[in-house]
Amino acid sequence: MNENFSVDLRLPKGCPNCGSHKVTVSQAQQPDDIVFCSSCNTEICDYQTAKQMLDEMPRSENEQLIEDVVNNRKPSSTEE
Repeated sequence: MNENFSVDLRLPKGCPNCGSHKVTVSQAQQPDDIVFCSSCNTEICDYQTAKQMLDEMPRSENEQLIEDVVNNRKPSSTEE
């Protein structure tokens, strides 16, 4: 049985090689773990940088909703 010890995330910035926003990182998600493009396997950045992108990079409401769903996070809301 082959177990997968990685998780998929969606970043606001696309892969410089193919443009995909979907990336793969180790399930441990240590700051120095390498994040790879899920489509073309290009090395994108380390997990610390990816986490910073997710937390700080401005994006449209549609992009934010897509990322929240793909990354299994509670949707962010600016409305009350």
